[in-house]
Amino acid sequence: MITASTATIGFIGLGVMGKSMVKNLMEAGYKLNVYTRTKSKAEELLELGAAWHDTQASLAKASDVIITMVGYPEDVEKVYFGDEGILNHAKKGAYVIDMTTSKPSLAIEIYEEAKKAGLTALDAPVSGGDIGAKNGTLAIMTGGDKEAYDEIAPIFRVLGERITLLGPAGAGQHTKMANQIAIATNMIGVSESIIYAKKAGLDAEEVLATISTGAAASFSLSNLGKRMLERDYEPGFYVKHFIKDMEIALESAHNMGMPAPGLELALKLYKELADMGEADSGTQALIKLLAYEAEMTL
Repeated sequence: MITASTATIGFIGLGVMGKSMVKNLMEAGYKLNVYTRTKSKAEELLELGAAWHDTQASLAKASDVIITMVGYPEDVEKVYFGDEGILNHAKKGAYVIDMTTSKPSLAIEIYEEAKKAGLTALDAPVSGGDIGAKNGTLAIMTGGDKEAYDEIAPIFRVLGERITLLGPAGAGQHTKMANQIAIATNMIGVSESIIYAKKAGLDAEEVLATISTGAAASFSLSNLGKRMLERDYEPGFYVKHFIKDMEIALESAHNMGMPAPGLELALKLYKELADMGEADSGTQALIKLLAYEAEMTL
């Protein structure tokens, strides 16, 4: 079993969630190698003792476990399959864990190619946003071999609370797609609920507090609904990344012959929101679009 005394972790991608995940691992005693395209994003972690690497190849060679948390499937492909990528440079016996939300088919490809290179791969996308990353309470959805999952479990326990092996390679990504589908239409409901409360002349904060304790309860309602009321649109999860996730989910659904009208509607609305200049806002900014269409000032 991998522990802080037996393994050095390499972490690629230090965005909204990645940086907090690295901090939690360091606080748990793990030695961290870090790489991201913009070194300034790593400065705080370097001050805390993380080791900087100028290339992905250098990081891969120096790490026993390599975790990736990047933006898009094309980024994942480059990180793993590029000339400077992980699969070409990681040492034999290393574990590679992609925690990016990406395509299930790509997760399977990474698993198969990693095996040929003497590496062990898991796909382990997460849910919980910036709050879950900071608090170490992420839901971690894992696909891959049980033996590898059991070895990596101590690392996962630092990062999350609900940690599950869902099946073979790709199962983690499929589960994350199910998660994003559930969130997509829920975000529409949360936004419309708050707009309705305001239109009806109610105290929206009291309404939110009340319905959050009943059957309408959800993470989005309690956490992102609160941000909507505070007009806080800072990204816990970017609109542009949510659009990417929904596009992957819709493609996967169609490949299985499944209609997804709710997902299609949510994707349409979020694309309109991005066109309004909100691509780098948090997903809670959806209320701006729906309030505008309802002719209401927030």
